[in-house]
Amino acid sequence: MSTINLGAGQLNSPAPEGFSFDVRLWKVGKINSKTRPYQLRWKVGGKVSSATFATVTLADGRRSQLRQAMNKGEPFRISDGLPASEVRAAEAAAQVRRDPTWFDFSREYMATRWRGDAAKTREGLADSLASAALAMLGEASNPPSLEDVRLATRWTVVPAHASEEPPEGLKPVCAWLADHSLRLSALRDPRVVREVHYRLSFKLDDSPAASDTYKRRRRGFNTAMEYAIQEGYLEENPLAGLRRPTASGDDQVDPRVLVNEVQGRQLLTAVSYVGSVHRNRGRRLVAFFGCILYAAMRPAEGVGLKRADCDLPEKGWGTLTLRETRPVSGKKWTDSGERHDRRGLKSRERGKERVVPIPPILVAMLRDHLNEFGTAKDGRVFHNERGGVLGSSSYWRVWQEARPLALPPNKVASPLAQKPYHLRSTCITNWLRAGLPVAEVARRAGNSPEVIHRRYAGVIDETETENNKKIEQAMGWL
Repeated sequence: MSTINLGAGQLNSPAPEGFSFDVRLWKVGKINSKTRPYQLRWKVGGKVSSATFATVTLADGRRSQLRQAMNKGEPFRISDGLPASEVRAAEAAAQVRRDPTWFDFSREYMATRWRGDAAKTREGLADSLASAALAMLGEASNPPSLEDVRLATRWTVVPAHASEEPPEGLKPVCAWLADHSLRLSALRDPRVVREVHYRLSFKLDDSPAASDTYKRRRRGFNTAMEYAIQEGYLEENPLAGLRRPTASGDDQVDPRVLVNEVQGRQLLTAVSYVGSVHRNRGRRLVAFFGCILYAAMRPAEGVGLKRADCDLPEKGWGTLTLRETRPVSGKKWTDSGERHDRRGLKSRERGKERVVPIPPILVAMLRDHLNEFGTAKDGRVFHNERGGVLGSSSYWRVWQEARPLALPPNKVASPLAQKPYHLRSTCITNWLRAGLPVAEVARRAGNSPEVIHRRYAGVIDETETENNKKIEQAMGWL
């Protein structure tokens, strides 16, 4: 047995605690193993360490590395037999893992969330991470544009892209971010934290983001910070206790977007005239918008509605049993590779349904729609001309063409019914003004009572005149 011995007395300085210069290295031997038959053994400070290898070449290579470290006079760690240089390299790598760049952390976090999340949730998280990335650029020279940083981050965090080259225009951006993105420890700096909060709160043009956009970004960032704390990257959420100055009450429904009964009918009539000479674009959407106006359905719920879910009697009220939504997310966010995800109802456990009574006017609309357009092959009530899933861009364009047909110019320029979703707000408001209990309105709309109270606080009560009469009556002035 040949050994190489580097005694502690050969160096002037003592070995650090837990290390020793007393190293003995044996030749490569063979053991009884089919997969790793070659063994290397060495002794540090009286403790024997060993490693096995599949080939003698690998074993000799490792022996040569240890011998070089001994010849350089490196101390070896007694617990595992590693030379000091390898211990330092491993600790440095571990430190990097404990403090990744925002660019690397974003990819790591999305990989952990991807499998269990809906496409819309994935897209929302990517937007949160990309918004925060704008604040994690540091002060390096020649940074990419903010728009390019957003695009590069959103592309990079998709797990399927991990083994792909970035698109040509994003290659230099991704390379720059990989080298210069700040590490998570930078979030201990109050200046960086304030910049992150700003980027979550504002658009690229420095105008305030919508309240719902800010809340979604903030939720996404908070969940990312929960993961960072769990992994030991950070001790606490850096945004804890930070509030948006403009957030108070700004998610309440604006009364100016609500339509009255006449305006609602005029808008649906106008929809029927859109594209009348081009494949009936508008007529096939009248009942779709009617479901939003008279049943408070979310557009994605309407897209997923099937004939089997509709009870449409010839007279009287009917019911819609809502089970599925088809939100638009984009191909890269869905598991199916299609633009529309297939999900259960919003804020409900998978498999839960919601039964919504619908008035005779909507029953008639749906019966007329089914008589004229039928259903898609899978039973969906609303579909495009080819039977495919109804796209949000399609019904959005029809709605924008219908408003000028139904409303006078001053109303077209106003917030009145600017979005199809405002019809849902109108329906919920009408239910509340009709005197339905808040809990029942919440059940029909698929919200919590707390959300109904918060969002509709400004429209629940009757008109100012009616409220004044109540005060006069209570004061005995009538």
